[in-house]
Amino acid sequence: MNQPSLDFGVQSYCFRHFPDNPTVAAKVRETGLDKIELCGVHADFDRPGQFGEVVKIYGDAGVKIISIGVQTFGGEDGERAWFECAALAGAKHISAHFKVDGFGRAIEKVRGWSREFGIRVGIHPHGGYSFGGQPDVIEHLLALGAPEIGLCLDTAWVMQIGPHAGNPVEWVKKFPQSIYGLHYKDYVFGPDASWRDVIVGEGNLDLPAFLKALDSIGFDGMAVLEYEADIENPVPALRRCADSMRQAAGLG
Repeated sequence: MNQPSLDFGVQSYCFRHFPDNPTVAAKVRETGLDKIELCGVHADFDRPGQFGEVVKIYGDAGVKIISIGVQTFGGEDGERAWFECAALAGAKHISAHFKVDGFGRAIEKVRGWSREFGIRVGIHPHGGYSFGGQPDVIEHLLALGAPEIGLCLDTAWVMQIGPHAGNPVEWVKKFPQSIYGLHYKDYVFGPDASWRDVIVGEGNLDLPAFLKALDSIGFDGMAVLEYEADIENPVPALRRCADSMRQAAGLG
């Protein structure tokens, strides 16, 4: 895969039913992929002294840790450990949340740690019910945090805020220099505004247009698939997600 938009791995939250890392690493390989964004279900990022063991497990399985998160930054000194863990893995990205009552102090600390470790931070918009899920809030946070802090665009959660403000293709156009990470995810919505995971590209996401938009801005960041359904057996759906990605790009 030469295009960064198609050089994707998988988010470890897909495997939250399996807490042990050797099993998760094996399942990543079963999907046909070899990269992972590791979440807190599978590692304690407050303990970098122990994180090397986790890195070795994935390395021995041929799986590269390309990001960690999603981490909620409050501006506490101990959060520097999260950058230490990412650095131990060789990851260059951390997916992040900020809180409404703490983003002012947190952003400056995160910017400093980002410069110290050479690791970019992508704000993960978590829909309309979460701070940082709205475009105007994202704009404000990026204005405070750039260039160290950008956006980790989760396609499904962007769509969750509604069709007028929540079009992932338009977000790429709106934030062309700020997209540091991607969560490829797709939802369908019920009449009560509930949502359900589907194979990426088979729901409301215009996957070919989204990939085209990413390539047009020269996207060069971290990318993972995320499928949160079928928690006891997510591998078949993740394989289908990977196939759908390649087909949408004209490679399948």
